[in-house]
Amino acid sequence: MKYLIGIDVGTSGTKSVLFDLDGNAVASATAEYPLFQPQNGWAEQNPDDWWEAACKTLREITAKAGDGEIVGIGLSGQMHSLVLLDERNEVIRPAILWCDGRTAEECAEIEALVGREKLVEITANPALPGFTASKLMWVKKHEPQNFARVAHILLAKDYIRFKLTGEYATEVSDASGMQLLDVKERRWSEALCRILGIDPSFLARVYESPEVTGYIQVAATEQTGLPVGIPVAGGAGDNAAAAIGTGVCRDGQAFTTIGTSGVVFAPTKQPVIDPRGRIHTFCAAVPGTWHVMGVTQAAGLSLQWFRNTLGGGDGYRELDNACAALPIGAERLLYLPYLMGERTPILDANARGVFFGLSAMHSKYHMARAVMEGVAYSLYNCLELIGEVGIDVREMALCGGGAKSAFWREMITDVYSLPIQIKESSEGAALGAAILGGCAAGVYPSVEAGCQTAVRNKLVFDPNKQNHDAYMQYYALYNRLYPSLKDHFEKLQEL
Repeated sequence: MKYLIGIDVGTSGTKSVLFDLDGNAVASATAEYPLFQPQNGWAEQNPDDWWEAACKTLREITAKAGDGEIVGIGLSGQMHSLVLLDERNEVIRPAILWCDGRTAEECAEIEALVGREKLVEITANPALPGFTASKLMWVKKHEPQNFARVAHILLAKDYIRFKLTGEYATEVSDASGMQLLDVKERRWSEALCRILGIDPSFLARVYESPEVTGYIQVAATEQTGLPVGIPVAGGAGDNAAAAIGTGVCRDGQAFTTIGTSGVVFAPTKQPVIDPRGRIHTFCAAVPGTWHVMGVTQAAGLSLQWFRNTLGGGDGYRELDNACAALPIGAERLLYLPYLMGERTPILDANARGVFFGLSAMHSKYHMARAVMEGVAYSLYNCLELIGEVGIDVREMALCGGGAKSAFWREMITDVYSLPIQIKESSEGAALGAAILGGCAAGVYPSVEAGCQTAVRNKLVFDPNKQNHDAYMQYYALYNRLYPSLKDHFEKLQEL
C-alpha cells in the first residue's frame, strides 16, 4: 500500500494527514499551539511550536502506515507569516503573523518608495499590513539588531520544509503573498528588493507547487518517524492548497473556506488585477495559472472568540442549534467581523469588531447568529468583487472548520444564492498538499489529474431564494456601516 502525507501549518495548530492514493484519509493528527498578542492588533507565534507540532503529528500518523510506503509529502500553511533565521539557522524573533496589523506606516513607506502603480504592476497588489514585506520593513526599522542578524527569510510551511529537508525553499503561491515576487513572471523581483534594501540572497529558492524541493533528511527521521529520502513537494499556501483539495483548479470554479480567516478563491488563466487592491492576485498551485481571492481576517476566529468569551460554556453544536431557531437578521442585530482589522473590501488595519443594534432583548444566541451572518456578508463582499473584475463563478465549494456547521453551510448557500458543494474529504488544504506531494512523487501526471482522482463531491446544497432576499435587506445595511465608522476607527487607534 502506498501513501501520501499532507502537512498543514495553520494558525491554531498543525495537522498532518496520511492519505491513500485515492485521496482517502487513513490517519489524521492535530497539535495546537498558542498565539501571542503583545499589543492590540499584533499577532505572533514561535516557529519552534510549529515544528514540535509537526513532529508530534507526523509520529502519530506514520505509526498508522504499517508496512505501507509513504511516497510523497506536500506542505501547506498560513501565508505571509515572517520567519527570520540567523546564519546558524536559529530563529531570531517570534514569527509575525498574517493577521498582525502593526505595519500600516511601513505599508505607506513601501508605496512611497516604490510607487503604488509600480508596486501593483510587480506584485499584483498594493502594500498591505498582512503581507510579509511590510513586516520585514518593520523589523528593519524597529529592531535593527535583529535585522542585522538575518541570513534567511522563510514562511511558516517553509520553515517546516527546512527542518524536514535542510533546504531553503518556497513556491510561487506562498511567495506571491510576501510582496517581493514578480507575480506575472513568477520569480523574485530584484528591482523591488533593491528599492526596499532587502538582500535577495536572504530569500528562498522559488519552485512551482508540484515540483520536488528536497528530500527527508536523516536529522528529521528520529523526530518525525518519516523514512529518509521521501520527496517533499513545493506545496502551497493554505488557500491555494485548499483549492486543490477541493478540486478547484480551472476557470468557472471557486471555493470559500471558513477557517481562522475566511477566503473566497477563484482560479484564472491570466493574472487579473483589481487596480484598487481590494482583492488579491497570486500565483496558483497549478503551474502557469493564477488566482484571485478576497480575505475576511476574522471569520472562524470571530465565532471562536465569541464562544470562548461570551458563549458561557456552549460548544459549537449548541450554538448552531440555538442560532438556527432564530430569524434571519438576529432580530435586528448586525456584526462587523473586524477583530483583526480587515482586508477585503476595505483594506483597513484600524477597523475593529462591532455589534450594531444590540438591545436588552438580545441573548447570547442572537449575538452568535449575528456573528455568523456578519462573516457571511463579509465573504459575500469578496464574491461580488471577484465578479466585478470579470471572473464568472459557476461552481462553489465550501471547506474549512466553519463548513462543518450545517447551519452555517445553509446560510452561506442562501447568502451567495449559489449551489454549494461539500467535498467527500473535509481535509481541504492537507489533501491539496498531499496531491501536490503525489505530483512530485510521480503518482499523478498533473495537478488536474490528481484532483480528478482524489477529490469527490459528498453533498450539494441549493439556495433558498426567499432566504436570500431576506439576507440581502440586512446585507445592504451591513455595507453602510463601515463608511459611517471609518474615521472613528482611525481616531480610536490614536487614543
